[in-house]
Amino acid sequence: MKIILLLSLFIVFYTFAGYGILLYFIIKLKRIVRGPKKTIAEDLSALPTCTLVVAAYNEEFFIKEKIANSLLLNYPAGKLKIVFITDGSSDSTPEIIAGYPQIQLLHQPQRAGKIAAVHRAMEFVDTDAVVFTDANTFLNKDALIKICRHYSDPTVGAVAGEKRVHFDENADASAAGEGFYWKYESALKKWDSELYSVVGAAGELFSVRRSLYLPVQPDTVLDDFMISMLIAEKGYRIVYEPEAYATETASENVSEELKRKIRIAAGGIQSILRLKSLFNPFPYPILSFQYISHRVLRWTITPFLLILSFILNIALALNPGTTGWQLLLFAQVLFYLLAFLGYIMEKKQLRVKILFIPYYFCVMNYAVLAGIIRYFTTTQSAIWEKAQRKQ
Repeated sequence: MKIILLLSLFIVFYTFAGYGILLYFIIKLKRIVRGPKKTIAEDLSALPTCTLVVAAYNEEFFIKEKIANSLLLNYPAGKLKIVFITDGSSDSTPEIIAGYPQIQLLHQPQRAGKIAAVHRAMEFVDTDAVVFTDANTFLNKDALIKICRHYSDPTVGAVAGEKRVHFDENADASAAGEGFYWKYESALKKWDSELYSVVGAAGELFSVRRSLYLPVQPDTVLDDFMISMLIAEKGYRIVYEPEAYATETASENVSEELKRKIRIAAGGIQSILRLKSLFNPFPYPILSFQYISHRVLRWTITPFLLILSFILNIALALNPGTTGWQLLLFAQVLFYLLAFLGYIMEKKQLRVKILFIPYYFCVMNYAVLAGIIRYFTTTQSAIWEKAQRKQ
């Protein structure tokens, strides 16, 4: 029982902190051995042709800002195309976009989900590279240049941009927790990329070589993750480019963030089942190590180990003369009490930032459990129900 408890806690620690610590030291050592990292040339004349694809569904309140942001992006003249696809939109989104002749509008009244819309848009893409971004995110002016310069390296098959969550000093638990989570994720992606490859890309901003794009199954939940990982599965690298970033606001509240996380967790299990080849370390050992450490553990056993370790700790602490186990149980109870206080403060709309991280951590792990149950007990639609975001 003691061994199982310690092993469970070790895996939990490794999943959420240990892997990051290990990566940090591996990268430090690699930099010492390799020397200074080579800079990537920004020869504008050598940049590939590029298409920016924006899938928008009923975004009439954001779409003008998104169009303005897209048209201001820097890229060599004659090398950039912009495509907006609005399948199923029932508001004025298509009509607003139609007023901009610089943008190619694709629209049909039927709604089949984002991935179906993306696949349809790809039939019109004939450029060397394609960049995907969401309609409610805004890119920095040089984002496309920073992304597409990586394609001068033939080993690069995809590029992941950085997601930034905007929140102010008075942010609630959903905003502060999500913001902290994405800052940590960004650091992991940076180190993953430097070691070998990023493990999947986020739909807010990512790019692929057009020649490597493979349509994923129509019921795919995490289409961005699967599209990028199918390219990695072929032996190409996904690199991380933090100088290309997409900014969006946080979820409206924890309930909206939880709805999004549960869907992502269900999609995570689906992705793991469809990427079984990555469990074989022989073709690409570093990628398999990164994939299991960064994704698989989070999306599978870690939430169960949290429950198991708590139960085992109670059993061990009840025995006489077990001060060490009692102290460990006290630490666990304290952590969950802080998370519960965070929940209470969230309900009362009180801002106590020290409580946001344990609360958000528990919400994330609950979402994984709920997502696993949802995936195996219900039919998961590929059509997103958008989480409400702060205005």
